[in-house]
Amino acid sequence: MFIRKNFRLAAIAALALVASCTGVPEGTSAVTDFDLERYLGSWYEIARLDHRFERGLTNVTASYTLQDDGGVRVVNRGFDPDAGEWNEATGKAYLVDAPDVGRLKVSFFGPFYGAYNILELDHANYQYALVAGPNRSYLWILARSPELPEPVLTSLVDKAKSLDFPVDELIYVSHDLHAMK
Repeated sequence: MFIRKNFRLAAIAALALVASCTGVPEGTSAVTDFDLERYLGSWYEIARLDHRFERGLTNVTASYTLQDDGGVRVVNRGFDPDAGEWNEATGKAYLVDAPDVGRLKVSFFGPFYGAYNILELDHANYQYALVAGPNRSYLWILARSPELPEPVLTSLVDKAKSLDFPVDELIYVSHDLHAMK
């Protein structure tokens, strides 16, 4: 009985951990009227919160293409100026909720998934997005071009600030077009 009870508690804790990795930060919600087909393609990382897996990288881009199984192939790429080389990670993503909700789970490491929550999106033209992970430690501002007009960038930063993200810690990504070749 003791072993079964502990196993059950461990299983519940494991499920809670996995769910928290693909959840939405408390007090936020993913965009609706989302169209995955329009979201596919290349995006430039304009700003991000710091994480080990992107630390020091410039010229960071993400490319999303549809897979045969309905999921999305994800290719993240960035230049490491200290090493003088490109780093690339390939993963997969799947919609979590209804197809018109901007919530995906993304994996670069086998069965382990993380949250990809689109909190703000240019619904008219799909030219910029504000994306969060499962909590306020993960935030990205993405755009279809290497620069965003200042009023748009300010609006996205203000939105993130209103949602209690630590916007004073944002790293603004350099895009040296010569290194992109």
